[in-house]
Amino acid sequence: MMQETADTTQQARPVENVRPIRTPADHRWALAEVDRYFTQEPAVGTPDGDRFEVLLTLIAAYEDQNFPIAAADPVEILHFAITDMGRSQSELAHLLGSRARASEILNRKRALSLGQIRAISAAWNLPIALLAAPYRLEDDAA
Repeated sequence: MMQETADTTQQARPVENVRPIRTPADHRWALAEVDRYFTQEPAVGTPDGDRFEVLLTLIAAYEDQNFPIAAADPVEILHFAITDMGRSQSELAHLLGSRARASEILNRKRALSLGQIRAISAAWNLPIALLAAPYRLEDDAA
């Protein structure tokens, strides 16, 4: 008869005191529960580690369903880079070839070209996919 070892087979352990998150009150409870784990994160594979992981998964699922975050458009990403990442409109103008071009793009008068997207992505370490997403221009019909 073959003997199973702890290394090859992991038995499922019940995770105690965890419940579905269906309401704002459940959400607050789950956040309070995981908050205590942040001061000393439990080891992976321990009962507390499993509970922590399950609670984080439940919280993420609840928040994704109840608090969706709309994707930022490329112009918003450029504004973020300028205001929060230490970039400047002058730097953008240099990348795009002129201050007028940078102003047109930031004011939604002109769309970014593929070459401009590549230049900004390379210089500012921004993902091309974020800069290439479709976005509204000022002249677009609402």
